[in-house]
Amino acid sequence: MAAGQRRHPRGDGRLPHRTEGDLVTARIGRVERGTKETEVLVEIDLDGTGRVDVATGVGFFDHMLAQLGKHGSFDLTVKTSGDLHIDSHHTIEDTAIALGRAFRQALGDKTGIRRFADASVPLDEALAQVTVDIAGRPYLVHSEPDGMAPMIGPEYDTAMTRHILESFVANAQICLHVHVPYGRNAHHIVEAQFKALARALRDAVAFDPKVHGIPSTKGAL
Repeated sequence: MAAGQRRHPRGDGRLPHRTEGDLVTARIGRVERGTKETEVLVEIDLDGTGRVDVATGVGFFDHMLAQLGKHGSFDLTVKTSGDLHIDSHHTIEDTAIALGRAFRQALGDKTGIRRFADASVPLDEALAQVTVDIAGRPYLVHSEPDGMAPMIGPEYDTAMTRHILESFVANAQICLHVHVPYGRNAHHIVEAQFKALARALRDAVAFDPKVHGIPSTKGAL
């Protein structure tokens, strides 16, 4: 088996709609992005097992990225060095941009994927509902309960959750709807969104044995 190739990780070890000997390129994205404000490295394997190695310098954000990798069953590496002496905004924003680009890169031509998925995840009193279309057209709809606490810990501004999703969606080129109909605790409200996002993305990028080629009547995504 050549480097950078693997058998598709189905339970029977076979590729959908391909012969037993066919191979599929590993769905891995790697992005290094540097600016005067941050240095970011993101690597993601869509066919991983949920192994996570994350360090951005923003503890709560690291915790959320760990949820994304673990519950999405993605192997995820994120290393960010940013201007935290100013605040956490640039670090979080630029990491989300690089994450979206790495995700898009890992998708490849999207042959055989399910494309659409949704997930609902409760976390104590909070509920998050996420619907995704791996569409090639970026669009975000996002809503949270009113009156959320402005900060989680000393570094995470809760207004950044929407900005993370905006940055990720724009660079991953997906359509994403995220709705939290209720919740009181800001930590729960944000964490439930990342867990639901992970589960929806996991299902959307999975291979569907009933899908032949690109899952679109246009023939492209």
